Amino acid sequence: MRKYLFGTGIITAVSSGLALLRGTRDGEPFTWRQGLAWLSWGITLALSIGTIVDTYRASRGRLIASDSPISGQEQQLLAKRLKR
Repeated sequence: MRKYLFGTGIITAVSSGLALLRGTRDGEPFTWRQGLAWLSWGITLALSIGTIVDTYRASRGRLIASDSPISGQEQQLLAKRLKR
């Protein structure tokens, strides 16, 4: 579980989310730029969670989509898990 939670994607998404929250608290009106920033943050968070799910599935021997960043590494992840 630790390798999933402390991955760079999740850490980056959380830190950028905190920065967005700090910017929102300043009392400035909500603009389209803030809307795009929040949309970008949501996409980043969704992609990092998707990568975590794909890594988990591949290490359990399940099939993953061919457009996944870890596609082609399923056998290596499974062998690494079975080695433990």
